[in-house]
Amino acid sequence: MRCKGLTGLLAAFILIMSTSCAAGTDSAGDDAGSEKYQKQVYAMDTVMILTAYGENAENALEAAEETILSLEADLDPEAEGSSVYMLNQNAGTAVAVPEDCFNIMSTTLDVFRETGGALDPGLYPIIKAWGFISGDYRVPSQTELDSLLAQMDTASILLDEESMTVTLPAGTEVSFGAAAKGYTAQRVLDIMAEAGVESAIVSLGGNVQTLGDTKPDGSQWTVAVIDPNDTGSYVGLLYTGQAAVVTSGGYQRYFEEDGVTYIHILDPETGYPVDNDLLSITVVTDDGTRADALSTALFVLGSEEALAYAESHEDVELVIITKDDHVIVTAGLADSFSEAGEGYTYEYLE
Repeated sequence: MRCKGLTGLLAAFILIMSTSCAAGTDSAGDDAGSEKYQKQVYAMDTVMILTAYGENAENALEAAEETILSLEADLDPEAEGSSVYMLNQNAGTAVAVPEDCFNIMSTTLDVFRETGGALDPGLYPIIKAWGFISGDYRVPSQTELDSLLAQMDTASILLDEESMTVTLPAGTEVSFGAAAKGYTAQRVLDIMAEAGVESAIVSLGGNVQTLGDTKPDGSQWTVAVIDPNDTGSYVGLLYTGQAAVVTSGGYQRYFEEDGVTYIHILDPETGYPVDNDLLSITVVTDDGTRADALSTALFVLGSEEALAYAESHEDVELVIITKDDHVIVTAGLADSFSEAGEGYTYEYLE
């Protein structure tokens, strides 16, 4: 059996592209307002790189690290005593949760509903069955998958904002792996903004989010879109202002058994790894949590439905890479995307 996880590599590579290719700020070191501060944090099985500029940046980074570690502990369904662990252990009863847990559950369920269940936090027991939590990879039997699928009832999860409680139906277990890094990135930048930082970029393993429409030198941020066929390279560069840029793809984590590749993104209808026309999908929008959740949901749906979703949501833009080496860029990114890959056909939608 062969397995692969590229989370740390992706974080490091995106960091290189988004800071060295885009930053250009170290030359402005004499100006205190543009001094760069950087912190590396390992959390959520990811190398996270936080970069902020200005006189308040250093203290903001310290506060950001504390928040990351706190969220990691509280959103981990395997950590005894965490909010998600308590939800799963007390399915069938209302459980009071912290604001962060409530908020990520709310956004996740919003995306669950608007994508017809393509993103399903209730997949957690099936994700465990495949070994994507423990690392002990295996192919579950159809009988096992059918039994686990029958217990899922995400549509019946109840949220009470007044009491800040979440009620899972009996037999349902959840995780927020498809949105946790996006939520964390959003919280980190919110903390930086509250501290007075006006320019920052964070890279959290496939999740890149920026604060400020430009870097201190007035130029736009640059974010690389990884080449799923050659993860040491990239298919293009996105030049963006303040935005969340999140990529999902089967190449990020998978295992091989008997010559068959099984990726970590599962289809909620079948319980099996997604097998459609996509290699990866990159979502660009203004909210990190939603971008992260949507990147998984739209990957599950495939290119046709993903593009239909983007067309009906003006605040969502996409870069899609298909298995036939086609790169599709939606209209809102046409002027801010620069081609860099070899062997790809590029299409820009109008």
